[in-house]
Amino acid sequence: MSGSIVHEIGIIMNGVTGRMGLNQHLKRSILAIRQQGGLRVNEREVIIPRPLLVGRNPAKLEAIARECGDLPWTTDLDAALDDPDYSIYFDAQATALRVPALLKAIAKGKHVYCEKPSADTLAGALQVYRAAKAAGVKHGVVQDKLWLPGLIKLRRLKEAGFFGRIFAARGEFGYWVFEGNIVPAQRPSWNYRRELGGSIIVDMLCHWRYVLDNLIAPVKALTCLGATHIPRRWDEQGRPYEVTADDSAYATFELEGGIVAHFNSSWCTRVRRDDLFTLHVDGTLGSAVAGLRECWIQPLAATPRPVWNPDIESPYNYFEQWQKVPAQETYDNAFKAQWELFLLHVVKDRPFPWNLLEGAKGVQLAELGLESWRRRAWVEVPPLEP
Repeated sequence: MSGSIVHEIGIIMNGVTGRMGLNQHLKRSILAIRQQGGLRVNEREVIIPRPLLVGRNPAKLEAIARECGDLPWTTDLDAALDDPDYSIYFDAQATALRVPALLKAIAKGKHVYCEKPSADTLAGALQVYRAAKAAGVKHGVVQDKLWLPGLIKLRRLKEAGFFGRIFAARGEFGYWVFEGNIVPAQRPSWNYRRELGGSIIVDMLCHWRYVLDNLIAPVKALTCLGATHIPRRWDEQGRPYEVTADDSAYATFELEGGIVAHFNSSWCTRVRRDDLFTLHVDGTLGSAVAGLRECWIQPLAATPRPVWNPDIESPYNYFEQWQKVPAQETYDNAFKAQWELFLLHVVKDRPFPWNLLEGAKGVQLAELGLESWRRRAWVEVPPLEP
């Protein structure tokens, strides 16, 4: 890159033997940035990420490193953290392992970026946030759904005033995760073991916190009912085990401005909707339904006038009464888009609001969801003290 200023930045990537760490973060984000020639800052500057793979399984690490272009790897996290050539630590391990590793990295002066939840308890999430703040390192938490094309289109509608006054939202997330005895499960078995950090409430309410706060309105209170619909599953070695975590969650949120949002999250449901996740938003001037990539709208002026009559076949095809929002911009992989913003934050001090405090808010909502389920009561969401 003759004439360019190249910022090479080393990234310790811990947890790349897992599905998310390997596919979304290593292959589709960091390697994709490298393959495009780096992240272009301006006409003269480019950022080149340089990954170091870390994990506990040397055979898996070696195979991944070879597949991805003979990348360096190690099972010694402490040695990796002592290497001054790597200034960012990224964590995609199982949630229960995250806090000690993040604290080690922060103590070594590394900037830290991690998957959500940032911890398995609110106390742990606040501990790592306060440690990072005290150390003066930059920090962030993955909040990938904000960069999904469907939700970007939804945000643009809100910014354009399409909805008028928003008063309600409904989220539907989930799919059938096979038990593992006949058809292999498509999620890791630790997701279903509470003692290992598994829980759909812990997993998904962290997502719904940043989705609601950023796209609709801040969350003020909630009620949540969890369930374990499938009590027995089979692990990666084909061994049966008893499920100790919730696999479904049914939550209602009160948002700022009196908005009501209801979200169903389930690994025990069969999909008959537009996508694995849909967010339906109702406003006085129009409604929208966003999936992962597409978004459909029905403005007030084009809203049909259905009449209830259960004695005849419905004369309407309700799906045909919605208009698809066109793609008005280019959409990249959601994880890669946030990685690029974090790299610009570290190298060029660009703004990055999706930090460890925002991650702690997600953990807070998950804990309050578990509390609501336990108490069978509405619970308030108090502001977090930074």
